[in-house]
Amino acid sequence: MDSRSSEELLPGPRQEDTLPASATAAVKVVIVGGFGVGKTTLVRSVSEIRPLTTEETMTQAGVGVDDTAGVERKTATTVAMDFGRISLNERLVLYLFGTPGQERFWFLWNRLFDGALGAVVLIDTRRLEVSFDVIGRLEERGVPFVVAVNAFPDAPAHPVAELRAALDLDATVPMVDCDARRRSSSRDVLLTLMRYLYTLTASREPQ
Repeated sequence: MDSRSSEELLPGPRQEDTLPASATAAVKVVIVGGFGVGKTTLVRSVSEIRPLTTEETMTQAGVGVDDTAGVERKTATTVAMDFGRISLNERLVLYLFGTPGQERFWFLWNRLFDGALGAVVLIDTRRLEVSFDVIGRLEERGVPFVVAVNAFPDAPAHPVAELRAALDLDATVPMVDCDARRRSSSRDVLLTLMRYLYTLTASREPQ
């Protein structure tokens, strides 16, 4: 039997995953959207640490339960959450939480939204209908959000005005194009959310 202590046997976090000692504050953002719109991809592309994912292989148990129309090639799905981190500066870090897309896992959303400053709604223009209930839930909870139109090779392009009308989106809610596979694009989406949250905060301050 190995005589080393359990602390010696258990591997610790990688050096690059360790939270900087200078960090004193954190903010939380949630990435939401329907099934297969690219939430896990966005978290993976922009996180500075190795992201925590809870993807599982899709099985026959989901047949007839999960709506896979338009994403028939998808073989894995998030069953709890995705988690990533970005250091905004030496003292402030941003935590990213990606939600599961299938409606049968939406009961987990309540916990994931606790303490969140805002959200990013990823949409796929091939399947706009999967975003309706997502946006409705955010509006019911009063969570500020921006909408990111994720790029898919065969996705139809629509004028912004038509997308806003289809989603019944308030004119003040920012909508941006996004390629969730690209770090710079995902970063720009988060910056749009941060600017929007700042605008909302500034508008509430007494003049």
